[in-house]
Amino acid sequence: MLAPLSWLVVATCVALAVWAGWFVVRDRAVVLRQLWGAAVVEGLLVLQAVAAGVLLATGSGQVDGVLFWGYVLTQVIVLPIAAAWAFAERTRWSSVVLVVAALTVAFLEYRLLQIWGAA
Repeated sequence: MLAPLSWLVVATCVALAVWAGWFVVRDRAVVLRQLWGAAVVEGLLVLQAVAAGVLLATGSGQVDGVLFWGYVLTQVIVLPIAAAWAFAERTRWSSVVLVVAALTVAFLEYRLLQIWGAA
């Protein structure tokens, strides 16, 4: 159940990282549309967290709760912090921050998929 949503999150994070990376190459700051893209990814992450909570509550998955929810919580807070930082920093480094955050969330999502698959 979570696998298609997880791969969608990974794909959107990589797309956001490539988009922000293009701005790094062009020496430009983050634009508002990129922050809206990060908000879309964040919405997918919240949707996934709710779905995972429902699945775990119904007994569909047996995972280490601390590890699993640690990854979920971390990936949910990374993008808003990075977006606030990128919004405040009006140089090319704001794009670098968004690239790093998007790739971090993609990696965390991939690792979360591995944890869920091991259950």
